[in-house]
Amino acid sequence: MTSELYTPLPLRSGQVLGNRIAKAAMEENLADEGQLPGRRLITLYRRWAAGGTGLLITGNVMVHAEALTGPAGVVLDEFAPLEPFTAWAEAGKAGGGALWMQINHPGRQVQAGMPGVVWGPSDVGVDLGRHSGRFGRPVAMTPAQIEATVTRFALTARRAEEAGFDGVEIHAAHGYLLSQFLSPLVNTRTDAWGGSLENRARLLLDVVRAVRAAVSPSFGVGVKLNSADFQRGGFDAEDARRVIEMLEPLGVDLVELSGGSYESPAMTGRPADKRTQAREAYFLDLAKDLVTTSPLPLMLTGGINLRGTAEKVLDSGVSLVGIGTALSVTPDLPRRWREGREAGRRLRPVSWSDKALASAATMAQVRHQMRRVARDRRPTPGTHPARALLCEQIRQRGALRRYRAWLGSSRRTEPAA
Repeated sequence: MTSELYTPLPLRSGQVLGNRIAKAAMEENLADEGQLPGRRLITLYRRWAAGGTGLLITGNVMVHAEALTGPAGVVLDEFAPLEPFTAWAEAGKAGGGALWMQINHPGRQVQAGMPGVVWGPSDVGVDLGRHSGRFGRPVAMTPAQIEATVTRFALTARRAEEAGFDGVEIHAAHGYLLSQFLSPLVNTRTDAWGGSLENRARLLLDVVRAVRAAVSPSFGVGVKLNSADFQRGGFDAEDARRVIEMLEPLGVDLVELSGGSYESPAMTGRPADKRTQAREAYFLDLAKDLVTTSPLPLMLTGGINLRGTAEKVLDSGVSLVGIGTALSVTPDLPRRWREGREAGRRLRPVSWSDKALASAATMAQVRHQMRRVARDRRPTPGTHPARALLCEQIRQRGALRRYRAWLGSSRRTEPAA
């Protein structure tokens, strides 16, 4: 008998995913010169494409060249040549699955020392205690900057379709810009984008409408949304329920549920709330609640390593299982599950008491594995987190020099609005 994991999933756009397993987005930080996808990303996604997922979702592709989560981020704007993205799309679809591009704007979550802009709904900075200086101080966006951001999302989506991607996922989770507007802790505006949840969701809904209008009806459009921020007084599960209802009439195919932010990094397995499960399927309890009223198919991501856990997620009514970290260590995990095998080794756990530093080290470990796979090497999940973090910091210094030079080149002629 075939597990439900391997049954097709039809979407509203007409796309049919080959199975119920997706590679969730993980930020690769592997851009080549010009902030473009190159050989490493192509190798990495060809490897994942052969691994048996029904859907691959890329890591962050930034819609604004002056606002990156990190200096090695990929940018797809009006100036970017399309050929590297076409090659990336071909590699990601080589195994027969669908490929969606995650599109994002970091808002205030921009590293200190980065050139460009640090924007937010308000001038509320990232609060990481003694680590708060890692991020730039944001300025509140003007209405013109908000409207320009909507246009950027739509343009990136249209160009993704032109490059051969099957869909986009709009990132409105993990404390990035759209998530910041949703949060009553970060969004203290008193105009049309602040106050009530309807106002705080306005930017996300405008982005979804603009993206859907810019692409063909058969192109997939998903939204990544926090099931909760896990901060007292922040965006919570009831807010998520209402936002999903707001998204339903806008032509969205799928909502991916995650949780947390840099301030409360539940998405890296360091939950700040008793409703997350510390080892597997962090947000399943919240998803079970949301799925009872959701008018849209839900995808759940967060700490899924075992086939039994994936099947438990589907049994809850969730339509699609998202796997992240486990695929950085075992790129062919869906194929292994089909053959009755599990993953080999797991990523070395980070047990540091400093949550912010532990979260950064965990993400560095994941990117270390992706870099190895991108060089056609075997993952080394036993790599010490301190070593992974140090190596990443050294690489980022070089990437920052290249990004500064690129951003200051004659290629960048767009206004800052």
